Amino acid sequence: MFARLTIVAINIDKLDETIKIFEEGVIPAAKSQKGYCGAYLLTDRKTGKGIALTLWDSEEDAIANEQSGYYQEQINRFKDFFTAPPVREGYEVSIQA
Repeated sequence: MFARLTIVAINIDKLDETIKIFEEGVIPAAKSQKGYCGAYLLTDRKTGKGIALTLWDSEEDAIANEQSGYYQEQINRFKDFFTAPPVREGYEVSIQA
């Protein structure tokens, strides 16, 4: 399994709207992507920091998802809410409990 993290800085005044878009738009769209296994959105209401974590069957599936343009489409949904460019990182899931 592979995890992709997108670390973002969100305008605090737009945090609830960001969460709603993630839940009602990003998650349903992600479920149709090859290799998608799940997602979490972590937020800090005091700082506006957010981490979107998506899980994939493999690193290849996560990369194919990015290369298809899907990932950028989802990022674009939030461009007016970010206070800094998002940072994307990927990790092998070594243990899942």
